[in-house]
Amino acid sequence: MVIGAGLFKSPALVAGNVGSTEALFGVWLLGGLLGMLGSLCYAELSTAFPGFGGDYRFLSLAYGHRVGFLFAWARFAIINTGSLALLGFVLGDYLHAWLPLGPAGPSIYAAATLVIFTVLNLRSRAAGLDAQEWLTGFLMVGVALLGLVGLWFVFRDIPPAAPQAAAPGGIAGFGLALVFVMLAYGGWSEIATLSSESRDTKRGMLHALLLSMAAVTMLYLVINWALWRGLGLDGLAGAQAPASALLERAFGPVSQLPVIAVVFAAVATSINATIIVGARTTLAVARDWPGLARIADWDEARSVAAGAIVAQSLVALALVGLGTATREGFVTMVDYTAPVYWFFMLLSGLAVPILRRRLPDAPRPFRLPWSPILPLVFAASSAFVLWSSINYVRVGALAGAAVLAAGLVATFALKAPEKAPT
Repeated sequence: MVIGAGLFKSPALVAGNVGSTEALFGVWLLGGLLGMLGSLCYAELSTAFPGFGGDYRFLSLAYGHRVGFLFAWARFAIINTGSLALLGFVLGDYLHAWLPLGPAGPSIYAAATLVIFTVLNLRSRAAGLDAQEWLTGFLMVGVALLGLVGLWFVFRDIPPAAPQAAAPGGIAGFGLALVFVMLAYGGWSEIATLSSESRDTKRGMLHALLLSMAAVTMLYLVINWALWRGLGLDGLAGAQAPASALLERAFGPVSQLPVIAVVFAAVATSINATIIVGARTTLAVARDWPGLARIADWDEARSVAAGAIVAQSLVALALVGLGTATREGFVTMVDYTAPVYWFFMLLSGLAVPILRRRLPDAPRPFRLPWSPILPLVFAASSAFVLWSSINYVRVGALAGAAVLAAGLVATFALKAPEKAPT
């Protein structure tokens, strides 16, 4: 889920906002370290309070039912559904370039992709996970091969296309670069929604979070090294499609089709994974809040949250329509989702010390060391990215805030649950 559209959009945007090569690799390494720190926080929370809801469960325990509902609303109406629409537009743009379908071509491809993967996940959990394994395997091979292209330039002694740097740098530039880096790393926290299905309650979530983040961090550093080695800092900053520019410089225009194939795998894996995990939070909140009982449907035979999957996909299709109306589908969805996402990441980091004090006797198969220092560091980093994203998106942040405010109104309109969150 992590290696998605961000890998093919973020490197150029990051390079355009850092002042040196050292800062380029430093901000990518920092993003990976922050992701690993967040993974440690989530490992404690998800093993201590496992459930379909993931963040919804431990945010409800830490801050109360209304904050938990607000998070679930944000995932349903903003974060996950916005991500599905965003990913659909990325894939739609690439497919439309390969096989045009007229002015509405990208939107048609985006909507069709969402429908196809929704139907696939409605068949069974096994069908969705099998597709995820195959797509992820292909993606990892393709991305690793992109990294090897950097060695091609080294062995052939080909200099970078634009070795000089002319980026702005500074704290504002670094903050904006970090927003795009964390967009590329985003998605690791979603595994918390699978916590109740982990075979190894003590080590399963910890290993899944840490090992995957370590692997992704190393892969991202290799990819950025290859892009920097082939294009140079300025060349990377000016590239509309960095991976395509790298392969075209190495092998000519014939290399475009493999890039499209890798992009397809990256976006498809993220869409599929978002459908799998996003529906679980919706299911959890629907089980707790009486007014949402119609979508609290867990199909035991197929092991899928059928009602939640359908509802989530309908909202995502509506957001595809919104992106089509603005004519800036990808940008609109980034603006819409980023500030809300980092606001709740901030709350999740703070939930570690809060729940240790509020529920000290709860079994904790994994305990984060050096608490509350490490959770506070993660919360502070989330606050910085939140500030940077608001500073960047402005109007988009207001749209996300308006939808979040509608969710706050809904918490008072619906009857609050009497039981503990599931």
